[in-house]
Amino acid sequence: MERITFVIPSRNNLEFIKIAYNSIKKLKYAKHDILILNDASTDGTSEWLESLEDDNLLVYTNEGPERIGIVGMFDKGIEMAKTEIIFAFHADMVAGPDLDMHVLRYLQPGTVVTATRVEPPLHPSGPEKITENFGIEAEEFDYDKWESWCISPRMSSGQVTEGIFAPWCMYKKDFLAVGGHDELFAPQSKEDSDLFNRFSIAGYKFIQTWDALVYHFTSRGSRFNKHSGGAAGKNSKEWLYTTNKNMKNFIRKWGSNIKHDDYMKPIVKPKYNIGITIKNCTNDLLTALEPWGDLIFVDMEIDTFVKAEQEHTIMDMSKRVFSINAEKDVDIELRVDGTIFNAVDYSYIQEMSSIIKNSGQVGHLKVGNIEVIINKMEEQKIGGIK
Repeated sequence: MERITFVIPSRNNLEFIKIAYNSIKKLKYAKHDILILNDASTDGTSEWLESLEDDNLLVYTNEGPERIGIVGMFDKGIEMAKTEIIFAFHADMVAGPDLDMHVLRYLQPGTVVTATRVEPPLHPSGPEKITENFGIEAEEFDYDKWESWCISPRMSSGQVTEGIFAPWCMYKKDFLAVGGHDELFAPQSKEDSDLFNRFSIAGYKFIQTWDALVYHFTSRGSRFNKHSGGAAGKNSKEWLYTTNKNMKNFIRKWGSNIKHDDYMKPIVKPKYNIGITIKNCTNDLLTALEPWGDLIFVDMEIDTFVKAEQEHTIMDMSKRVFSINAEKDVDIELRVDGTIFNAVDYSYIQEMSSIIKNSGQVGHLKVGNIEVIINKMEEQKIGGIK
């Protein structure tokens, strides 16, 4: 069996990372590398790592005090990996028996193999995972019970579907070929959806095997992390901030919300060069519409908005928002009147790339109260930050 590097960022997840580490060490077919990236933890993680005597353990430590986040930590770990195969694993996951064997059965260059998550009922159930409660907190977890359940006969035996989410496994060179994670989404949130879109554009094949199981305590890195003000089922303020700011960044980059099918296979919408012209604009309307265009033209003072929004993105906001009288060098222009723009019009804005593609030609359209002027229909190639 080929060796794998399990890449695991961890910040103040000591009780969970211990279980994750031990579950990987129980895999019996190969001595895989475990690379733990300690991200400014203050909960005793450093001391525990120093106590381990394991030739297959690699450790990288961010001394802090500020965290780097999983965007930077995953990329650092994958660059450090000594094996050709990397497995992006989370600190709050438990490897099921023979996880490596089931994943490697399907792995080949140009393929991303995803294990199936088993989760307690902290998030809504979905067809891409199994809801089963083996403990919400680390002290409740019984590995023997988990192992017995994993090896018991199940309807899912031999089943594969298309989809991708953590934990995912692939060849290191394939990960590096798409440029890794985008720093636009640092420290975390929406970075995985952005990465998976780029895997899809690169033509990689997605395989989820339902025989490769992990137990996922669920979102203990930031969202439900008790050291960040969260708890099981309770969102931390840290996560609420990053998820909101990075949803805007995702829309700015991709021109759409995050899209996927029922099994979490990405649906990548066409991206066009769009300018939005807003007359009778207000700050609320500018805030709502700005992410949906490459350039925004408004009849209001913009310096305050640009300065405030710049604090939440590494995109240059001064190159996105302009006076309504500025030259409009865009392929497609959307004209909006703030006095009549409504919720239905906003729903059209969110689906505008599909509307434009379905129109099939240059010219003028009226979509609700929105004037759509199509000068050119050229889909943009999305890679790094524009």
